[in-house]
Amino acid sequence: MKHLQVNMQDSFTSHDLIRLTGITARQLQWWDERGIVVPARQGHRRVYSFEDLTEVAVICELRRKGFSLQRVRKVVRFLQKEFHKRLAETVTGSSNYHLLSDGHSLYLETSPQQIVDILKNSRQPMLAICLSDTVRQVRAIVSGRKRPGRCAPEKSRSMRKAKLGS
Repeated sequence: MKHLQVNMQDSFTSHDLIRLTGITARQLQWWDERGIVVPARQGHRRVYSFEDLTEVAVICELRRKGFSLQRVRKVVRFLQKEFHKRLAETVTGSSNYHLLSDGHSLYLETSPQQIVDILKNSRQPMLAICLSDTVRQVRAIVSGRKRPGRCAPEKSRSMRKAKLGS
């Protein structure tokens, strides 16, 4: 498979995002229609910035980890409302942000001393997902050092074993 060689300041087409993140064209269209990731327009063409690409990659990673799009939308809205930043701006800064989950609630670790409860009211153990790693992976894909993954929830080990056994 060819690697896409682009400058970090360049814009990206829908086709570029599909190749870089594994998302489908319909998902991109739906996300645009719902205001999740809204690209610029050149006529009827959607044109994505590097920040848009980063957001799509992070959302795809969250989806692979089993998060519903509804929960991801809540995270995006929370970051815009509370931090006045896009998801890409929040996770690409100099400090590492981590999304934490107990399977029901979502938290944002903004520093080792602060964890923000995004969905409120949870007292269960949490699972950490490093969103900064996803941003680094996107940079590696864009520079051609890594192949893109798929934008779909991961299947459980038992489901894979069951498929292999049948």
